Amino acid sequence: MTQLMTVSLVEAIAADIRSRILRGGYPADASFKEVEVAAEYEVARPTAKAAIEKLVSESLLVRRSNKTARIVTLTPEDVRDIYKTRALLEKAALLQLAEARSIPAGARVAQEELERITGGSDLDVVDPDMRFHQALVDSLESPRTSRMYDSLISQVKLCMAQVQGLHLVRPDRIVKEHRHLLDLIKAGDGAAAAGFLDEHLARPRERLVAAISGEADPNSPSNA
Repeated sequence: MTQLMTVSLVEAIAADIRSRILRGGYPADASFKEVEVAAEYEVARPTAKAAIEKLVSESLLVRRSNKTARIVTLTPEDVRDIYKTRALLEKAALLQLAEARSIPAGARVAQEELERITGGSDLDVVDPDMRFHQALVDSLESPRTSRMYDSLISQVKLCMAQVQGLHLVRPDRIVKEHRHLLDLIKAGDGAAAAGFLDEHLARPRERLVAAISGEADPNSPSNA
């Protein structure tokens, strides 16, 4: 029972820190020391260490040479690789879904939630947006593929949080483009859905690359 409680506490602390990171609740240079995390959450130091290491394993925090963990700083290369990897997995899902003209229930629910969001923060779209895309991949019913996508989720959310936090893509545009993807699936046009996904992901990708002082791809639709 004690072990289960400890594991649950580690998850809860990691979840809280993760949420605060993804909503811009920490400065970019924030550090996470075991003793400070333990004091803030009133837990034992090993529990704080386990929570920090969980976030390190998700690539939200980075710890070099046993030094203090810090929020990861994404480079333009990181951003492009994260989006490239997620696109490969999501395209496979779109092709299969379009062949069956089947829209996953999870994607419908996430899209309905996105369409209900009015006002508030642009960051409010991050979670339902992520669930929309994750539902597409989970529709492949491949545990290994889902695990591969799961390993990216925190990094994808970090990108998305920066995109929305910097107001680089309007929430209503995300809603409209998701709706178009669903229409292409229903029409059975997998090739068009996969092609449109490239455009859907290229805009936030290249705008984020430009925002972090990299060179935006001149052939991307990022300025459209």
